[in-house]
Amino acid sequence: MKNNFTPYYAVIFTSILKEEINGYSEMGDRMMELAKKQKGFLGVESAREDVGITVSYWNSLADIDKWKQNSEHALAQKMGKEVWYKSFKIRIAKVEIEYEFKK
Repeated sequence: MKNNFTPYYAVIFTSILKEEINGYSEMGDRMMELAKKQKGFLGVESAREDVGITVSYWNSLADIDKWKQNSEHALAQKMGKEVWYKSFKIRIAKVEIEYEFKK
């Protein structure tokens, strides 16, 4: 993440993929490139096993809404619903405190 200043917001995206996911990885890479250029984007963490979890961090709810309305991101959302995901859930949380441990 670019800063440790709280509060900020976390968008928690959990998903289960269908068997056929042609183009999914490329779209994910494009969305990452695009998100990094958006106002208020702070960073992202992601993991995938049976359930995929991506948490993106934002300065404000307005920045999150603007990202949601981005035309390329809207296309990716449509493709996700129609082609790639069996199911997904989005949660938005306000981060009040952050702790970090590094060796």
